[in-house]
Amino acid sequence: MIRWLLIRTAQALATLAAALVILFFLMRLVPGDPVTAFIGDRAMSQADVQRIRDRYCLDCSLPHQFSQFIGRAFRGDLGTSIQHQRPVTQLMAERLPATLLLGGSTLFLNFTLGLALGVWQAVRKGRTVDRLLTAVSLVGYAVPSFWLGLILAWMFAVRLHWFPSSGITSIQLSSEAGPIETALDIGRHLVLPVVTLSVVSIAAMMRYQRNAMIEVLRLDYIRTARAKGLAESTVVIRHAWRNALFPILTLFGLWLPILATGSVFVESVFGWSGLGLLATNAIGGRDYPVLMGSAILVSTLIVLGGLITDIGYMILDPQVRHR
Repeated sequence: MIRWLLIRTAQALATLAAALVILFFLMRLVPGDPVTAFIGDRAMSQADVQRIRDRYCLDCSLPHQFSQFIGRAFRGDLGTSIQHQRPVTQLMAERLPATLLLGGSTLFLNFTLGLALGVWQAVRKGRTVDRLLTAVSLVGYAVPSFWLGLILAWMFAVRLHWFPSSGITSIQLSSEAGPIETALDIGRHLVLPVVTLSVVSIAAMMRYQRNAMIEVLRLDYIRTARAKGLAESTVVIRHAWRNALFPILTLFGLWLPILATGSVFVESVFGWSGLGLLATNAIGGRDYPVLMGSAILVSTLIVLGGLITDIGYMILDPQVRHR
């Protein structure tokens, strides 16, 4: 088992290293100059512009820039943002809690409500409720998240005034507000972004879990369990659901990066000041240090998600480690 884990970890680290190398050089190939984007309408002398270019080594060769980036990254230094003129690690640390709150809430709803509805559909296959939920999940899966976010913001924020349209907290919130009042205010701002992200992810989860459960419920050992007189809840939860979790583990690995990015579109629509919005602004400004910091975090979570998926497969099916 230890050898298996070491091999999988080495493969994950090699994948992460290759992804970072590719991303670094691809970012430099995108047209546009970060210093020009930073200057904008500012009046700056040619000497000041050159000092900025020298500070970020923008006129150096790409291999030299990459070697400098790797050297700093191993020391935990991701550089200084060109747009914000602040350390990238500091910017990301400030935005990370907001994104973790948004992404964590979405994943929690996805892997609780989505799983429960998928199982419920499977055991009621062909009934009216199953057909209704299937139709709803198809619509939810097909709806673009950015479009849904705009519709929800227009309906529930602009027209009905039930929830705020943007931000994490209200401008009117006093600095002396207590923790309960602050939490309630953040919760009101959180509703629309979480619903926007959850509609698509829960719809996908329902479909995958329903199909997986239906396949497992057809197997012979399930018929044997029922023939023994076991309660239907025991058959579904203890015998069928475990084997139906394999496709879900794969989805978990794919959706884990939501914890770091939320959704760049949803964060932009609702002005949610998380890492996704930070990365979106960095793309427009060619802010290479921020983009590489975001790429490191997202790539790490993608690779970590794949490793967690492999470990989950091994726990559920020990034969996997011998393949």
